[in-house]
Amino acid sequence: MNCKLFIFFFLAFCCLAPSGCANVGNDTANNTLTETATNASINPGDSNRNAGLRSSIKIEPNSPADVVRTFYKYLREHKFREAIFLTNLRPAIEGLTETELREYQVDFEHIGNAIPENIVISGEVISGDRATVMANLPGEDPDKTEVQKIELRKDGDVWIILSVEEAAEARIKKEGKNYFRLLRIETHEDEARDMLDRISRAEFAFAMQKGGEFADLETLIKAGLLPDDVRTAESTGYNYKLLLSDSKREFTALATPAEYGKSGRLSFLLYSNGTKTPQIISRDNGGKPLSR
Repeated sequence: MNCKLFIFFFLAFCCLAPSGCANVGNDTANNTLTETATNASINPGDSNRNAGLRSSIKIEPNSPADVVRTFYKYLREHKFREAIFLTNLRPAIEGLTETELREYQVDFEHIGNAIPENIVISGEVISGDRATVMANLPGEDPDKTEVQKIELRKDGDVWIILSVEEAAEARIKKEGKNYFRLLRIETHEDEARDMLDRISRAEFAFAMQKGGEFADLETLIKAGLLPDDVRTAESTGYNYKLLLSDSKREFTALATPAEYGKSGRLSFLLYSNGTKTPQIISRDNGGKPLSR
């Protein structure tokens, strides 16, 4: 399962596909970016090549482009606190102790390991307290790079990467260090709902070929109708259970948080008797499975 998970907060943050970055189109700002990249001097031997980060423009110290370059350098070096400090996600991490930060270490490492060896910074436009940096980054196809824009804002004397939009930034400021924990819970709950929906579709696809009889999880996995990670809570944060009636014409699917309050709070139940559209119900049941 390709869990939204921890591309979860880096969903916005990492700029591999954040809300603060976008594919470059043909608008005025993009034309300016192209001109900046074309007309700027190129220093192939300067420190822009550190950690695989190259530039086709001259990068001034503490400039927006320098912040972007440093951000990716920190990610590749797994200096995650330092990297997040360069974004508007900073309030979500500055209150975390090293022990609390380690809770997210594995997830952060997935992000750091996904950063390409070579990222080319090719443009920079500054307009007042706003800036746009252009760089070659992975797009929808992780094996290919495409030119994308990274938006920044000047706060005092420093530039910060806008990894989330204003509404999310306001929430981050309000929730502080609890933001990551709450977002992880919400993400896992969304994933649990999606997985139950996937189980439902897999069951009906199987039943269409088996005279209306449903199957257990292992059978659905072996048939290629469900992913392997439905077996454990490692990637989803939820434990899944599939119950069949004696006739195999009814099924009940359960999703229960592996660690209540940490990987999720809601418990889910999906029920079908084979004739009606399955319905998913959910509620906070203290981490216990729901029953019909």
